[in-house]
Amino acid sequence: MVGRIIGLVSSLLCALPFFIIAIYNQDSKEPINFWSGDTTLKAKVTNVCAYNRDMASLYKKCALAFAITGIGFFFEPLIGAIMMCFDCTVGIYIVYRKYKKILALYS
Repeated sequence: MVGRIIGLVSSLLCALPFFIIAIYNQDSKEPINFWSGDTTLKAKVTNVCAYNRDMASLYKKCALAFAITGIGFFFEPLIGAIMMCFDCTVGIYIVYRKYKKILALYS
């Protein structure tokens, strides 16, 4: 039972930063970064409000994926581990591809 709780808490701790970034920055006048320290977005993004709305939605979906993984850990640790591997490999690649589409749309 302890392993299930640790998996749940770990997954929720992974989801929390995505959710905070999405909520806190969705109405920001600065573009939401995908890469930490990226300062080139100010020059690239033309419609910051729409860009931030789409990026906040993307980050909320990431947070939801990690939260669902935590629930998977709580019910069955093997399912949670498989979901976490998916989130951290294929999931991040999918998010990166969606980010590139959003950036191309608002550049």
